[in-house]
Amino acid sequence: MSLWLLNQFSTFTLAVITVGGTVVLAVAGSVLLRRRYPSLAEGEHNDMVGVTLGMFGAIYGIILAFVIVTLWTQLDSTQTIVATEATDIALITRDAAAFPPPVRARVDSALSGYVHAVVEDQWPRMRAGRPAYGATADKLEAAFDALQSYEPRTTREQVFYEEAVARLNDVAGQRRARLTMAEQELPPLLQILAFGGALVLIPLTFLYGMRRLRIQLLFVASVAALIGFSLLLVFVLDRPFAGDLSVSPTPYRQGALARYWVP
Repeated sequence: MSLWLLNQFSTFTLAVITVGGTVVLAVAGSVLLRRRYPSLAEGEHNDMVGVTLGMFGAIYGIILAFVIVTLWTQLDSTQTIVATEATDIALITRDAAAFPPPVRARVDSALSGYVHAVVEDQWPRMRAGRPAYGATADKLEAAFDALQSYEPRTTREQVFYEEAVARLNDVAGQRRARLTMAEQELPPLLQILAFGGALVLIPLTFLYGMRRLRIQLLFVASVAALIGFSLLLVFVLDRPFAGDLSVSPTPYRQGALARYWVP
């Protein structure tokens, strides 16, 4: 469900729904409770409610901060993995320039097939949360075959051959890391803690009574907006390959790899 929402709606739309919806529900709940219990406006229990709000708010704030920082770090790491994989592929194409033309052509063909498979086949699968190792396995195997079937004849070719093989091994490792990142999501317990905590903290603000209704609604709406925005960050950062803030396949189209996309 979360992947469908991320891929179907813009971040702005999700922000309006999440933040706006949280504020509207919080304000409506506060008004209804105040009408049901008019004595809340007197602030008779404000001391106890204030202490409880402070304690819960501090604990919940630490939890949300931890979750958001963790997810942001995961997104940044995924971007680094993608950029590094694309860079290594580009370097292999440059190393292959030292090989005889037939070998170079075979390596280029294999790498071109791999790059296209990553962007056109595997990327949509990752966006949908269903990464498939087999989507690019044969293309990567073709690149290994192209290098393994070649025997360098000169010292110069040997140097570039070793570099190309080392980088192709790195590509295989980065591919696995990228697919692993595409399968990861926030553990269920942390999801319950993040979203369930909002269901506890926001209703607590209803109990903090103020004589003027506008002031109380402003207080409730402010807390709800902050929590709603924090939950929006958790929601959009949880899946690094889905939504507007997702990792882009652009590195596979740039630099030395751009020629693989020329019509």
